[in-house]
Formats: sequence, structure tokens, C-alpha cells
Amino acid sequence: MDFTEVIKEVFKKTSNIENKGELATYIPQLAKVDSKKFGIHISTLDNLSFGIGDYSEKFSIQSISKVLSLSLAYRTLGEDIWNRLGVEPSGNAFNSLIQLETDNGIPRNPFINAGAIVISDILISILDNPKNDFLDFVRNISNNPKLNYSSKIATSEKEVGFRNIALCNFIKSFGNIKNNPDDVLDFYFDLCSLEMNCKELSEVFLFLANEGKTTTNSQVLTKSQSKRINALMQTCGFYDESGEFSFKVGLPGKSGVGGGILAIHPGKYSIAVWSPKLNAKGNSYKGMKFLEEFTTKSELSIF
Repeated sequence: MDFTEVIKEVFKKTSNIENKGELATYIPQLAKVDSKKFGIHISTLDNLSFGIGDYSEKFSIQSISKVLSLSLAYRTLGEDIWNRLGVEPSGNAFNSLIQLETDNGIPRNPFINAGAIVISDILISILDNPKNDFLDFVRNISNNPKLNYSSKIATSEKEVGFRNIALCNFIKSFGNIKNNPDDVLDFYFDLCSLEMNCKELSEVFLFLANEGKTTTNSQVLTKSQSKRINALMQTCGFYDESGEFSFKVGLPGKSGVGGGILAIHPGKYSIAVWSPKLNAKGNSYKGMKFLEEFTTKSELSIF
């Protein structure tokens, strides 16, 4: 499969469609991003590295970082983390409080905001210095010491994060947050502010295409853990549009309101797409269109 030619063709086609959607204006710093940006990068297990468009420009990966925080918590605590989290699609918006009431403070999955806040609480309990230790984890699996948080994005989110504050305190009322909510939220906003470009993003996630191992054969997760995180991305990676993504694209993936999408083909590649305008569900409009056309044109999905 000549991925470079397929990507060039699909990129050209997707570039010409109407750039629908809206920026994530509820986070002031994200409202300032150039809405015309569009970049793609693929990293494969047989050493292809190819990008097109604005693939080298950094952006806030937002909720895509939730896969990395889950990976660190999962490899440290193992199956015990599922005592505090579910593994089912939510069917609701990523910042919904509705299900927490009926589910007694147990988030439906780790990728909605409530679930990622619980993961943040877990990491605060098990790490000596959560912000530094999480960043070191991400830098190590990517072999990229330059990766970092964005203080501007984190501060911007903290100024307007009232729904997340409500989520954290509501979960605390059920006893599923063990630490001080202010400390949990401070860490949560920082991990969501992590910045990467498409090339860096696709490289970081290659371990999930490689049964939990980096390309240098370092074991990040067990084969079973890697399988389960891919399964969660397949069913829960796009909030209440996860079924649509699975139906049209057919790959495990994760989106972020910064306009990024990361998708995995186990055994083959990791691909990152960035286009900041979001559809009504909070997922990149062009990113979704590109990946649907890419798997259709390449005739490769997990199904």
C-alpha cells in the first residue's frame, strides 16, 4: 500500500470541501487558532514517516491526551482502575453530568471529562510529581524531550472550566475522587493543554499499533492492555459520535477539541489529523471527512 499517494489524493480532495464547523470558542485561547489550518501525518511500523499540509505546526491535543493518562494509570495499577471507571460508550456530550447521578459517581468511560478527571485523581495518588512524571512518560514513549504543556492553554481552560469543576466536585460527593478537587483539576487542565504537531502525535501513539511496544521495543503496556485501550478508543473515542466514526472510518481513534484526531490501525500505523473547526459533536469536521475517505480509498480498516 502506497500510503503517501493515498494521503496526497485524499488531502487534496478534503482541502477543497467547505470548511464547516466552529472553533472551540468556549476556551478563549482555542478561539484564536487559525481555522484554515489542515495537516496530516502518518507513522508506520515499517518506518514510513510522511506528512502533508500544516503537519509540523503545534496545537493543543486536548482530550487526545486522555489516552496517554489512561495508559500511565493502567500500566501502574492494572485492572484495579476499572473499579472506579466504566468501559461503556456514554451516548452523551463529553462534559455531561447526567449519568453520574444514576451511576453513583462512576464515569461511563475514561475518555469523557468525568472519566479523565478520575484518572487524574488516580495519577495524583500514585505519582510523586504528577505533572512532571506524566510529561516524562509521554516524552519517553515518544523519544522526544521537547514535548511540553501550554501554560496559556491551561490558564485559559482554568478560567472558564466551571463545568469540569462541577463534575469533579459531584464525583467527589460520591467518594470517587480521593484528593483535593482543586489539585485534581489543576493537573487535569495541564494534561489537556499538552501540545504536539501531527508528526509528534502520530509518533507518540505508535505503541498502540505495536501491541504496547515502542518502535525501540520498550514495553509501555502489555499486549492485553494495548488491546483494551484500542477497544475503548473504538467505542468511546469520539464521545456521542463514536458509533458514527466506527461506522464510517473503522479504526480506533481519539479526538480533541483542539481539532486533532489520532487514529490507529493495529499492526500497521498511527495517523494524526488536525483541522481546528469542529462539528456539532465537538470533533474536527475535516478530520472526520479525511479519515473516512482515507480508509475508503486505502480499503484498510480493522473490519
